[in-house]
Amino acid sequence: MSELIRAEIRALSAYHVPDPGEMIKLDAMENPFHLPDGLIRQWQDLMRDVPLNRYPDPSARELTRRLREVMDVPEGQAVILGNGSDELIQIMAMSVAEKGRVIMAPEPGFVMYKMIATFVAMDYVGVPLNTDFSLDLEAMLAAIKRHQPALIFLAYPNNPTANLFDEAAIVEIIKASPGLVVIDEAYHPFACTSFMGRLGEFDNLLVMRTVSKMGLAGLRLGLLAGPEKWLAEFDKVRLPYNINVLTQMTASFVLQHADVFEQQAKTIRQQREWLLTELAAFDGLEVFPSRANFILVRLKVGDANAVFAALKDAGILIKNLHPSGGMLEQCLRITVGTPEENQALLVSLNKILLAG
Repeated sequence: MSELIRAEIRALSAYHVPDPGEMIKLDAMENPFHLPDGLIRQWQDLMRDVPLNRYPDPSARELTRRLREVMDVPEGQAVILGNGSDELIQIMAMSVAEKGRVIMAPEPGFVMYKMIATFVAMDYVGVPLNTDFSLDLEAMLAAIKRHQPALIFLAYPNNPTANLFDEAAIVEIIKASPGLVVIDEAYHPFACTSFMGRLGEFDNLLVMRTVSKMGLAGLRLGLLAGPEKWLAEFDKVRLPYNINVLTQMTASFVLQHADVFEQQAKTIRQQREWLLTELAAFDGLEVFPSRANFILVRLKVGDANAVFAALKDAGILIKNLHPSGGMLEQCLRITVGTPEENQALLVSLNKILLAG
């Protein structure tokens, strides 16, 4: 009976998220700050009147209007919403999926690009980055010419490397692509640069955002912006009522206070710069530049598995990328937390590296 399941699916492992328990959680690029108490009380009052017995607005019109404003979507560009960016990636892939068609992205990159390509039976082509994790433009252009991808995903900044790809190189890729190019700006609050304002300049450019990293990861809400002719087709694939009423009401309310999230992002950016400096002072670490809310480090001596385990024993959970192999051998990914969490990380990491 197992033959009922496609061989490609049987070969996959389910996406695993570890239970952090009571540990300091620095593994998932979340905003560590809560909403102010006053906003929480206003939100709780609002939730009392949510019509749970009714289906949500299938087009999420009020929320879409709010998001267009907060995320500076240009006039004339269309928007659709998804249950997180993952659903939007899946909607796009399903819309273009045909046997032999290709999804392309730089490697290492966000794992869901490859996974969703597999889900929809498309081919996936990962193009290796340079050793400094910058785009290998020559290799990308050669791969585009050879494989003629239907979709190219470029995370900006990239996950898990945290760096921003060169803007001019991205433009070259957009111009060379016969298909759609999606700029995934999940970490926009920390990058302070965007392709959103360039929508309409290129017929095949789309921009994807999420509210997860700005401090609303629990809502699972993503946005895709771009030309109407593409998004109208994607909207046919979107399941009805995919944005539930609690998400719609909550996001519409809290996004009226976007300045709160910007202040939190500013604090995270400041902590990131401090943490980059402190980590760079550790002899045993190679620290890579970051324009996201996380930092990639590589052990120059010792074993990443052992350091990851020792930090976990100390009550701090980060992301161990060493099992991925390749360019991520001996690499660890550290989310920027609160000042107290970051200090605790440095104290524990210093002890572990000195004992190593």
